[in-house]
Amino acid sequence: METKELTHYKTLVAKLPHLKKEIGKVIVGQQEAIDEILIALLAGGHCLLEGVPGLAKTLMVKTMADALEMNFKRIQFTPDLMPGDIVGTEILEEDHETGRKFFKFNRGPIFANVVLADEINRTPPKTQAALLEAMQEYKVTYAGTDYELPRPFLIIATQNPIEQAGTYPLPEAQLDRFLLYIKLSYPSEQEELNVLKSTTGTARPTLQTVLTDQEIMDLQNLTRQVHISDDLIGYINKLVRATRPESSSSAFVKQWCDWGAGPRAGQALVLCSKARAVLHERFSVIPEDIQTLAYPILRHRIALNFRAEAENVTTDQVIKELVK
Repeated sequence: METKELTHYKTLVAKLPHLKKEIGKVIVGQQEAIDEILIALLAGGHCLLEGVPGLAKTLMVKTMADALEMNFKRIQFTPDLMPGDIVGTEILEEDHETGRKFFKFNRGPIFANVVLADEINRTPPKTQAALLEAMQEYKVTYAGTDYELPRPFLIIATQNPIEQAGTYPLPEAQLDRFLLYIKLSYPSEQEELNVLKSTTGTARPTLQTVLTDQEIMDLQNLTRQVHISDDLIGYINKLVRATRPESSSSAFVKQWCDWGAGPRAGQALVLCSKARAVLHERFSVIPEDIQTLAYPILRHRIALNFRAEAENVTTDQVIKELVK
């Protein structure tokens, strides 16, 4: 890496703590979740956010978009939402000079830098699938024509773990498209007290824009250049392969799991470990990066058997055993 390029990257990396500070003006606590969303952004992937109502999931995503000068759109997923409501639709227009009629593509809310798919499991599979191409290919196809999505592009889908009546659980193939599966917990007593003090008055914090679109893409490019040793890549490979009951040496996995994570999990773990290194202002991956991110990367890629569900064994417990 040339000196000029290295200086540019160091300047951008130094802005990341400032970015977290700006988000912290609005969001109290939830530091782990904020870090994981930023890791998904740096790694160029998407994330699934799960938490009970009232934990500021929407506000967290919008605040991040505001601090990043990114175009933000929120789609409320409902049982009657159609694919066209997400990607857009063609409308018939008329040229007033010639009288000629033609179809014009009206872009849907998916054409934004940050898209919040709120309560994604409330909509049928056909509409959920409309996100798949956008998440994987960064484009939308309508009537045989491809429309490129803006860059950077990040989809954050939310789901409520409590109310399961009238929901459509995401199929495994779509779950695997999400780089990270982030679980939000309740705030601590002090954090909740700070929330009550800061949100019930008239004061509204003013956010500064920390990074531009181009700077985010530069950071995504830097993330891929971060060093990771062959030993750590070997460790990731062993960790992912150990989640598969047929080849695992773990009795815990053999007892509770139906099937394990695929190669995409390993790719995600390498890339996200690099992104976490960047977020912590390092240019090299350490074992802590891998062990911390094993949970949000693997928890939706491991399928438990019926016995595990009956005994309330969770995928996080399986990952904990493997990381140990």
